[in-house]
Amino acid sequence: MVDLTGQYERIKEEIDPAMERVVGGGRYINGPEVGRFANAMENYLGVNHVIPCGNGTDALQAALMALDLKPGDEVISSAFSFIASVEAVVLLGLKPVLVDINPDTFNIDPQAFRKAVTNRTKAVIPVHLFGQGAAMNEIMQIAKEHNLYVIEDAAQSLGAQYLMNGKPQKLGTIGHIGCTSFFPTKNLGCYGDGGACFTNDDQLAQKLRMVVNHGARKKYFNERVGMNSRLDTIQAAILEVKLKYLDEYISRRQWAADIYFRELKDVSFLTLPYVDKEAGHSFNQFTVKVNNGKREELKQYLKECGIPSMVYYPSPLHHQPVFAPFCPPDLSLPVSEEASRQVLSLPMHTELTEDEIIYISQKIKAFS
Repeated sequence: MVDLTGQYERIKEEIDPAMERVVGGGRYINGPEVGRFANAMENYLGVNHVIPCGNGTDALQAALMALDLKPGDEVISSAFSFIASVEAVVLLGLKPVLVDINPDTFNIDPQAFRKAVTNRTKAVIPVHLFGQGAAMNEIMQIAKEHNLYVIEDAAQSLGAQYLMNGKPQKLGTIGHIGCTSFFPTKNLGCYGDGGACFTNDDQLAQKLRMVVNHGARKKYFNERVGMNSRLDTIQAAILEVKLKYLDEYISRRQWAADIYFRELKDVSFLTLPYVDKEAGHSFNQFTVKVNNGKREELKQYLKECGIPSMVYYPSPLHHQPVFAPFCPPDLSLPVSEEASRQVLSLPMHTELTEDEIIYISQKIKAFS
């Protein structure tokens, strides 16, 4: 699905010295590379504050903690996503409210979000799934009407742009706080775990920095309950190098997607990814819908042809046992449920060649 070794080989001459400097300098925690990377990210995103942390899930938890929400407060998010966005809500004693998605983009349906708002709703977490932005113009308007916080989960979409009121803006910088993961398979991935929060709000930035550092602004003086979540210096050094290539990586993914579109456009049993003109698409995943009821058969057939594929996600969150206590037993979210039955993600990464994509496409077209 992802060729991380090939990507490393192309920038090995920059990556290896960066790692060696960290090892030779001995500052493995909060070394100077962490601050330099955070500054570089601020410049890249056009945001005032980047707060690195240990991973993407920690970023979501830190964001919620910085908002000073109370147990029982409601946080709305979509049911078709990775567990982390809702797991962080439950860990803090907040109440997740799961709503349905747009059938084209797989992102939260703004009207479903609007209908789910109650007097206990305090925040919404739109997940920019598979590399495409949620409908942030509508989401921000609804949030403003109801005085809600917006936490963007940009783990799969870092570097992608969205036309916010007609002006391009990086995803993750539109809401009150943006969160991302630097998991190795992401658009910008490190060689282990890592994450970050983004904000333009000075007060929220101060709280976030405290939250990820045991609730302290200075050592041994703890002002609030926090967590221990740091981006390792060696990962910051890697990310500092790779950030220079992020736009190129996204362009390579878009190029690969264009070939998939060309080769698969006439396959009747597939629905190809929808590209929202406002949101663009960075194609962290190339996810199709298999609409003939043979998703599992196609997946097995591709495996036999030596082609990996993945199902993101085989079960919507409201069907996960862990969230049963928070969901009405008769909760029906038909678009999310159908997506879980149909989606299949094909190989997508920066090292794909045209010949490889044509081979994958030919095998898919031969499937019946």
